[in-house]
Order: sequence, then structure tokens, then C-alpha cells
Amino acid sequence: MALATRKQTTATQTWARALQNIAPLRREGAATLGTLVDELAARYGDAVALLSEHDHVSYTELAQRKNQYARWALRQGLAPGRAVALLMANCPDYLAIWLGITQVGGVVALINTNLAGEALLHSIAVADAQHVVVGADHTARLAEIRADLPAGAKCWVPAEPGTENAGFTPLERSQYADATLTAPELLAIAARSTALLIYTSGTTGLPKAARISHYRVLEWSFWFAGMMDTGPADRLYNCLPMYHSTGGVAAIGAVLVNGGAIVIRKRFSARRFWDDIAGQGCTLFVYIGELCRYLVNAPPHDMEARHGLRLCCGNGLREDVWQAFAQRFHIPHILEFYASTEGNVALYNCEGRPGAIGRVPAFLAHRFPVALIECDAETGEPRRGANGHCIPCPPECVGEAIGRIAAEAHAGPGLFEGYTDTAATEKKILRDVLSPGDAWYRTGDLMRRDRDGFYYFVDRLGDNFRWKGENVSTTLVAEALCRCAGVTGAVVYGVAVPGTEGRAGMAAITADAAFDLARLRADLAKALPGYARPVFLRICAALQTTGTFKPIKARLVEEGYALDTSSDPIYVEDSAAESFRRLDAERLRAIQAGEVRF
Repeated sequence: MALATRKQTTATQTWARALQNIAPLRREGAATLGTLVDELAARYGDAVALLSEHDHVSYTELAQRKNQYARWALRQGLAPGRAVALLMANCPDYLAIWLGITQVGGVVALINTNLAGEALLHSIAVADAQHVVVGADHTARLAEIRADLPAGAKCWVPAEPGTENAGFTPLERSQYADATLTAPELLAIAARSTALLIYTSGTTGLPKAARISHYRVLEWSFWFAGMMDTGPADRLYNCLPMYHSTGGVAAIGAVLVNGGAIVIRKRFSARRFWDDIAGQGCTLFVYIGELCRYLVNAPPHDMEARHGLRLCCGNGLREDVWQAFAQRFHIPHILEFYASTEGNVALYNCEGRPGAIGRVPAFLAHRFPVALIECDAETGEPRRGANGHCIPCPPECVGEAIGRIAAEAHAGPGLFEGYTDTAATEKKILRDVLSPGDAWYRTGDLMRRDRDGFYYFVDRLGDNFRWKGENVSTTLVAEALCRCAGVTGAVVYGVAVPGTEGRAGMAAITADAAFDLARLRADLAKALPGYARPVFLRICAALQTTGTFKPIKARLVEEGYALDTSSDPIYVEDSAAESFRRLDAERLRAIQAGEVRF
């Protein structure tokens, strides 16, 4: 396939197109994406909307499936605003399920498929879900906590008649009519009512459920459609999890609203990536930085420069990986952006400047108010001047990024819809920041801004770090460690590893006679998803604490996994052997040279 040669528009044109796309949303159009899908089906009909390895779904078929799942929700008597938890791997029906349920007023909680045990139970409980829809490959995990689910919660498995259902109730969509929903079946749904709950990790250690309104679902879809300039000829390759806002809402909606198709994969595979991209005729790829790094480190592939990609869009792409990725694979344009599921700070690098996460053009500063403020390195709290207000950071200085929360009910870019937990919502709001009575959203991310107005990500603030594209809660990992046999104390933090994005997890632990290193690795594999498990382990005689028994991390973070700063034994995960191995000088040299992959 010939390399895509579509003419790139200027940054100003890109911003203008995105703004034009979202301008009508407050005045006209569908209140839900589900309703819009009916209009898209009438327009695009038999054109392919979603492709997976086992399923090709046209726009007409997507609307029909969505209608069947909507009628399932109505048959269950799902009241407006009540939740259904969705625990499934990426597939076309994942989208059809939440489109249908939300169109008739339900709320769908998109559950992280890596979760198990307490974290999984918590995610379902905070949504107060009346029903749990679980994919066949996740039934065992749900069965382990079934007895502790909220009272009355019913578990369903989407299935064809006569298939195995692991003891759960089969959800057979073929039992429900696929015709367009009638007026009596549809409620008047306010665009600002909650459509989805999407989870994000917090300092409490357990996931927080962020409220996402119907308005925001549409805003994300049309905004990214403008940013990527999508059209009917586009095919987007999506191997990001559909329980995330990017892979499950923004990227998919951006392509659908303009008649394109999405190639859905359950997970990323560097080995088959270029065969998929070329074979499926993909023009767009939505990434996280780690995926690009994997591809750069992979052996050469016959199709890596014989593809039709015209644009890659995502976040977390380091400057060195950016340059190598673009040059080796002949990528015409990279659209890096910064955003969070619940937050109101959004930055877009439309100019394609390597390493920058984005900027706000001067002519849009009033619509996207972002600031960097000085923070105390030890407490993480903002510094305030003599007037009681926060201290803005000058160019090239590092500070926490914050976004002003608009006072208007229809806030647009200043919108912060919060979490199901009111206390968690309030913790993210900073008041009296630059003027009396103002309110700003705290991202928890440290950034710097250069003199051209471009922002650069520096680190996470507080007890979270980012590894393999996921935010990791140190509290959650420490709690899992302390539940392991023989572990008497644990402090968890992130450490830099050459050649990787983010920070790898490291744990300093104390242990007694019952501790067993081999068993620890097995126990952690059951308790935590792969990205959250510590890569490095330091076994200490004692952990230093404050007067109030809070662990002191500063020295541990500074020493990292160096062998010459402490006599404590340090171990590193050996994924091939599924164990930890003692870190020695030769292994340390290989890690520092970027020769070891994690």
C-alpha cells in the first residue's frame, strides 16, 4: 500500500475545525451518542463501522445491536440514572451495549478488565450497579467476588442461545427487536446527565468513578473528529482498552461521527501490528507512548514502511521515541495531546513539536484557561504568596498544572463533572487560586512551559506514578504487598529506567521468618495487574517513618536500585522465569544501558 499523502492542515486550521465541530452541541443535535448512531445508520447504511477478528459490523448493524441492548435494559426495568457495570474485553458489542443502555437513561460503569478481588468489587460497588454484564473470558474473576456483590445485583453473560454461561444469566440479544426505538421507549434525556462512569486511580489506592455526561461523550467525539479530520475513508486501529476514555469513547466516536471504521483488537501485539495496519487499510492509529516504544524496539518488519497511516494520535510519547518512531516508520503526522478522563485541562500539540504534550494558542486562552503553580516538593501542596493566592510559575519552571472551573452550568472546556464520591471530587478542587472565590481543577501532574507556550510533562505529584501507560497507586500496591505472607511493612515508589516511559514500580519491604520470595511473586500476580506489580524489590531491616508513622520515601526514591548506596539486597523481576532475581552489577549495567526490557 502506498504511503498516505493527504495534505496536512495548519495548527490554526486544526483548532478551528475542532471548535466548529463542537459549536452546535449546546443548541442542537442528539442528546446521546446512541441517538446519533441511528442517524449515522440512515446515512452510511451498510458501510463498515466496526471490525474485529471475528466480527464485521456495519452502521446499520451497530444501530440494530444497540437497539436490542436498549430493549434488554428496558425489559429489566432499569430506572433512569441507575447503573450497569460492564466487564468485557474489546469487541464490537462492548460499544453496542453501552450505547443502548445509555440511550434509554441508564448509566454504564466501564470496569477495568485488569482488576480482581477487592479492587473489582469496589469498582462495582461504588457504581451501585444493579446489573453486571461480563464477557465470557472474565467470568471466573467475577465468580470469585459474586457473593459480595451489592444486594440484588444480577450477573449476565452476552451469549448466543445454547452457549455456556458459567452459571450466569445469558444475555441473548437475539430475543429483542432490533428496530429503531419508538417514542414511548425513549425518555427525554438531558445532555448533562451521566452516561458513563470511567475509573481513574487515586491516592486512596482504590479506583474512583468519574462521571461522564452525554454532553461530554459527544464533545469528545466531535472534538477529536475535528482534530484528526476524520472522514468516511478513514480506518482507525484501536488496541487501547475500551474501558478507557481514549480507546473506548473519544477515538471511536471521532471516527464514527464522520462515517469511518474502527479496527478493534483486544490487545497490542508488536509482532502483528504492521500486518494489521497494512492488511486492514488503516489510516489512523491511536496510541500511548509505550506502544510506540515497543514498535521502535521491535525487529524490522516488511510492512513497517508500506502502510497507509496518515496520522497517529495519542499521549505519552517521549521525544526520543517520537523521533525514532516517525523516521523509521515514515509517519506523516503525530498529534500528541494531554487530557484526563475527569479533568478539564486539555492540551494539543497540533504543530507536531517532538516531546511537547501540547499548548493553548493565544487566541483560545480565554476558553482553555490553564496555569502552572508552584508546589512544595515535600507536601505536594501549592505555595501561596503574601496575598494568600497561589504563585504562578514563570516559563521553564516546573509546577502543577491546573485548569479553571467555569462557573456557568454549561461550562464546555471548563467542565469538571467530578466523581461518585463527593469527598474525592472536592479534593481535586483548589480555591482562591489567582483571585478571590475562583476554583481550579488539580491535575496532580507536574509540567513546565517553554517560552513558546508548549507544555512538557515532568512527573506525577504525590503517591502515583505512571508505568506502561497506566497510573499506579502506591497505596494500593503497598496494601497488596502487606497482605502477602511474611511482609511486615512496605513503601512503594516509582524509579526511572533508561529507555522506558514513566517510572517502574519499586518496593522497599520489611519481612519476618514467614517471608518467601517465590511465593511473593505468585501472590502479587494474583492481586495486582501486571503494570502495577513492582519491578524492583528492596528488602530492608527497617523502614524509616515520621513521628506520625508515615513512611519517609525521599531517601529510598533517591537511592533507587543503585547497589552502592545501601547494603540492603535488591531484586529485579524476571518475567520470563516468573520470579525475582538478585540484582548484581552485570544486570544493573544492562539495565542502565537500556538493554533490559520490562
